[in-house]
Amino acid sequence: MAVSFLRYEVSDLCLAKPALRSLSASATVADALEALKTCEENFISVWDCNHPKTTRSLDAGQLCRCVGKVCMVDVICYLCKDDNLVSPSAALKAPVSAILSKIPGQVMHVEPSCSLLAAIDLILQGVQNLVVPIRTRLSSSSRRKQHPKCTTTTFHNGQEFCWLTQEDVVRFLLSSIGLFSPIPAFSIDSLGIISTEILAINYHSSANSALQLISQSLCKQTSVAVVDSEGVLIGEISPFTLACCDESVAAAITTLSAGDLMSYIDCGGPPEHLVRVVMERLKERKLQGVLENYTLTSSSSYAHSLMSSSSDEESSVSPNTTLQPRSGRYSRSSSYSARMVRRAEAIVCHPKSSLVAVMIQAIAHRVNYVWVIEDDCSLVGIVTFSGMLKVFREHLETMA
Repeated sequence: MAVSFLRYEVSDLCLAKPALRSLSASATVADALEALKTCEENFISVWDCNHPKTTRSLDAGQLCRCVGKVCMVDVICYLCKDDNLVSPSAALKAPVSAILSKIPGQVMHVEPSCSLLAAIDLILQGVQNLVVPIRTRLSSSSRRKQHPKCTTTTFHNGQEFCWLTQEDVVRFLLSSIGLFSPIPAFSIDSLGIISTEILAINYHSSANSALQLISQSLCKQTSVAVVDSEGVLIGEISPFTLACCDESVAAAITTLSAGDLMSYIDCGGPPEHLVRVVMERLKERKLQGVLENYTLTSSSSYAHSLMSSSSDEESSVSPNTTLQPRSGRYSRSSSYSARMVRRAEAIVCHPKSSLVAVMIQAIAHRVNYVWVIEDDCSLVGIVTFSGMLKVFREHLETMA
């Protein structure tokens, strides 16, 4: 049984995986934003397709490579930069490369025959998404049907692709957890996988001061802990939760405290009093471009009513403007294949929690980590999928 487990390939993990939705590397940030608003997944793949005119269509497809991925958090952090706050509309015209991660190797192509062990090794080396060809038969006419900006499911190399993540691998290992007995029953403390290298911010600090931490947590696939002065965990600012919002959150990050931002991004939508605070502070800072965009995108009818009823200046929105409804992200399906929105409350465990219990917690909440706290809620550290995979990888070596 153990020997047969080692024979698994990444293609075995790709069964029923949806084809990637993709974006051309020649697209703009605005194109990425539009695609993300209509996508069920948190991330969209970015492809560089160099098609020489003299090359046949199928051969040209072989020059397509996935060069990265983008999510709403990338857009939000980009719009929060000082230069972009002055003119958000101009910032959105920049190429999508402006929001791509500068850390190399986060996305990597592998063959369907790549072994499970090799895939785990790549993930432990820092690869976040393994791009895998989907084995399907396509007609020549299907291969030629591509969206100009590749913002829908498209064909590259004459075929479709999916990708595997840390979560996919951990789910697969959990389905065969009995093979690893008794390790899954051991506590995370005894296994030594509690990391004290955490990203944290004080509850009363400005949310804007957490911007770099948010970017780092996105790259590390973790989160930013929000703590009080005594180190007690209050909640978190999670890239996963931010990815389920829209670009108007950039205005909230710019104007609110870390604690207020947690309330703002909660799954019920921003409280009206915080919407008022954001708008008033945008006015004070004379960020007219951000204010206009915020009026159109966040809790639209309420924000518009505040602007219209303002007695000290004219509304910056034309009476004939059609306000867009708030993004449907707050009501999306919570199925495994779809985006799921959760509250800003942190997912926690105890140092004595078993490995398998923590795995189930993380998978149930669609996160790559679980915070570790003591009985008094003081923050001890964090357990990540990467740490879990190291434990399983060491055990797999003994099975070879």
